[in-house]
Amino acid sequence: SSRGRASVKHTDSDSITVKVTPRVCCSICSDTKLKDPFSLAQKDLQNLYEDIKKQLLVSKAELKALCDYYFDGKGKAFRPMIVILMARACNVHSNKEGVLLPAQRSIAMISEMIHTASLVHDDVIDDSDTRRGKNTINQVWGERKAILAGDFILSAASMALARIGNTTVVSVLSQVIEDLVRGEFMQLGSKENENERFKHYLEKTFKKTASLIANSCKAVSILVNSDPEVHEIAYQYGRNVGIAFQLVDDILDFTSSAKRLGKPSAADLRLGLATGPVLFACQQFPELHAMIMRRFSSDGDVDRAWQYVLKSDGVEQTNYLAQHYCQEAIHQISRLRPSTERDALIQLTELVLRRDK
Repeated sequence: SSRGRASVKHTDSDSITVKVTPRVCCSICSDTKLKDPFSLAQKDLQNLYEDIKKQLLVSKAELKALCDYYFDGKGKAFRPMIVILMARACNVHSNKEGVLLPAQRSIAMISEMIHTASLVHDDVIDDSDTRRGKNTINQVWGERKAILAGDFILSAASMALARIGNTTVVSVLSQVIEDLVRGEFMQLGSKENENERFKHYLEKTFKKTASLIANSCKAVSILVNSDPEVHEIAYQYGRNVGIAFQLVDDILDFTSSAKRLGKPSAADLRLGLATGPVLFACQQFPELHAMIMRRFSSDGDVDRAWQYVLKSDGVEQTNYLAQHYCQEAIHQISRLRPSTERDALIQLTELVLRRDK
């Protein structure tokens, strides 16, 4: 098979074609020693989980325990970190000396709350029993209470959002919640046609993962700048990094051990989901088509599909696709005025591609 780079060509809003071009090695590099994005945002994120817990004030002890369960400070806080760095980069760009506004920090907190509520609900839908290396809420307290806990976290996030008092920001972040639901519905369906299938996969990936990052980045830019071009830069950076992040996540499902991921590997196949590595492998091994259509439900499907993916260059192709989205993210954010935070967002794309859990 010819090994090459995968690229996505957006011909118009409705059609996405995936083509393979001769392999070019591209690495994202920088001459200057950059400050680690996590440590750069650390000070602003210091009491993030404490502040989230303050939003979840409830008198009922059990509901409190459910809601606080994932806000234990053990998460990566990847989304709030991006939001904080984007806020400061936009502030420098807009002559605001990079000082973080309280409302921008609130958006970082709200993004983590929306994300966590979606995880709680996802685990119910997927009947998952582990998350972040511990038992899921549905495993400990049962499905009904898990659904209510997710709803409660979402309602607390909505109230925090309303308190910001900016109707445009409310509208932008409400879109995220709509996208999460639509993305989950898209995941429940599949497409017969191969090209349609890839388009469906990337659109679902945007809705389920990237929309939250894209719209949170856009929201913090709206608070300091009235220029729609700046809003678009923030949005496009978040969109591209978000899609790349999920593509890498889909790769890790095949390449990382369950212990490292904190959740069982090959989980997506077991759920009947055909992610990037499988869709690329299907181009080399058409036998996968029937398995994808029956959502790997026949005996031995999961193991056979796993073998096909490892025999193909599906993982490599998905990795090239993630690189493509990271390059686009860099292209977008480079349009902002130089700042430590802007450079950290550029460096973050490298971390997204290199992460192993």
